Amino acid sequence: MAAIALFGAGGKMGVRLARNLAAGHDDVRHVETSEAGRAGLRDALGIECVEMATALDGVEVVILAVPDTHVGSVAHRIAPFLKPATMIMALDAAAPFAGHLPVRPDLSYFVTHPCHPPIFNDETEPAARDDRFGGLHARQSIVNALMQGPDEHYAVGEAVARTIWAPILRSHRVTVDQMALLEPGLSETVVASLLDTMREAMDEVVARGVPAEAARDFLLGHMNVLAAVIFKHIPGQFSDACNKAITFGKPTMLRDDWKRVFDKDELAASIRRIT
Repeated sequence: MAAIALFGAGGKMGVRLARNLAAGHDDVRHVETSEAGRAGLRDALGIECVEMATALDGVEVVILAVPDTHVGSVAHRIAPFLKPATMIMALDAAAPFAGHLPVRPDLSYFVTHPCHPPIFNDETEPAARDDRFGGLHARQSIVNALMQGPDEHYAVGEAVARTIWAPILRSHRVTVDQMALLEPGLSETVVASLLDTMREAMDEVVARGVPAEAARDFLLGHMNVLAAVIFKHIPGQFSDACNKAITFGKPTMLRDDWKRVFDKDELAASIRRIT
């Protein structure tokens, strides 16, 4: 098993990863600069953090569980202490896509990100049904990209990714550019924006007199069946009335050129704002 250093181990994401790593790896070094984070990790998992130099001594994989805005600075800080063939693992495509990782051709850069548990699943245990984020009880798929490094290092990175995001449904290999299309492009710019709009629409019908609980039940129930049909989870088709509503509704609510959010320049601008 690879020797792993987990930076940001006391943060919200870091604690999740530390919990899963504790079940699957013997040599994990935890680094956290915040005293509150150190104490939280100690209280939650009984894990003591170490100093950076200790963590990087002979390390093979460094996981950066830090905010997107800090990935570049942390990577540049630790790079001089890493031996060739060491892998830096980022948990989001933003900083790697934006070029914030150090120029070190002798290092491997691996990016991994969870898909989160799907809406349509066969989970039966209550804990799994309520695990919306993943990494605890519910199975989720993951996407991985080997940004640079020998191809055999993909298997090393994927093995670590399968541990930190476990339990796993499927593992997909993509490129960093494709991962940027998925996030922020697909998941945040499109899906989160439309879901936020749907919430605003629900609030609007409530403001116009519909009881709040009725509006919520009606919206979430229709989301369930409409999504099942649209994404071909079940066979079915919409009524003529629904199709006419879609034909009228889309041009009313969406700009004709909305797909430009997936253009590389637009993605780059979005990622610059993030990082």
